[in-house]
Amino acid sequence: MSFEHYAQRLLNPFRGAMHTVRFQSAEAVTLDGLNWDIYVANDQLRQGLDNRRQAQISDIRYGSWSPDKGLKRGPLYPSDDFRRMEAMGAVVYEHLVHVHDSVPFGFADRFELWLLDTAGQPLALLHSAVAEQELDTSLPIDWRAGLAAHERFASAAMAELDGGGAGEYLTRYVNTRAGETPSAQWFRRDDDGSGSAMLGVRIDPALDGRRLAANAFPKLGLATTGHNDAHRRLIEDFQAWQAVWLLVLPGLDAATRQALEQQVRLQCQLVESQYRLYPDILDEGAIQAALVEAILRRSQPAPAAGKKDDPLSTFYIELNPTGGE
Repeated sequence: MSFEHYAQRLLNPFRGAMHTVRFQSAEAVTLDGLNWDIYVANDQLRQGLDNRRQAQISDIRYGSWSPDKGLKRGPLYPSDDFRRMEAMGAVVYEHLVHVHDSVPFGFADRFELWLLDTAGQPLALLHSAVAEQELDTSLPIDWRAGLAAHERFASAAMAELDGGGAGEYLTRYVNTRAGETPSAQWFRRDDDGSGSAMLGVRIDPALDGRRLAANAFPKLGLATTGHNDAHRRLIEDFQAWQAVWLLVLPGLDAATRQALEQQVRLQCQLVESQYRLYPDILDEGAIQAALVEAILRRSQPAPAAGKKDDPLSTFYIELNPTGGE
């Protein structure tokens, strides 16, 4: 039997990664490396369709599984199609029991859609795809900090900037950097980090087929150069706020990873849901301190209604990874 094991980023807004175990049209997915959902789909509905684009078919929940709670089955349907799909789900489940603790898996979403700045350079990562046939030029190309950032993110840089909450302001600012008529471009990233241009959205024809070096792509998904001091600090504060999710990314240099690890204690309860997916931990003490603090916070009374968290903390997991805000 042939199984696939891979990870894909959750983007626009960026909220970590989804890890997948797949067999035929059944898959088990996790956002935390502990709790898994298993889905099956009727792949026969795709027969006879154009293979150049992936047709969307509905998933049926086979069940959920975790090491401590075991398997909880989803609804059963009395049909031959469902029995065939159920058999695929059972294969994934039996395999999952043996490989679940192998996370994190390697990232397979090497196709990336970038919002471009007015000079045509990658400004902000919008979407990613595992296969070329998933590339879509009809996706929205406005960058989003996300609802959690609108509610929770704060930055001292806002004292020098004009306009509302930090998350809402950052969303407006990044999209303004794309110009009055924003454009975006799909790239296929290679192992060395360089990228070959593919499909574009409202791009200058001169940008077709270009190839960019690895350093043209912001390593944390949002450009930190080309801004004045206040906006640069705002973006850096935002990336510190995102640290608990950014640490799931592979290939970060040691200095970047260590800096992010120092930020996660501000979001300790989210660290519990993400640390199993970190490909590397350089400062075990920082992560352990965050986990201990999460346990201590759970033992304390809930905060009074209306009380806000610390400026760079969030205990809100945004459950809308497709960006439909």
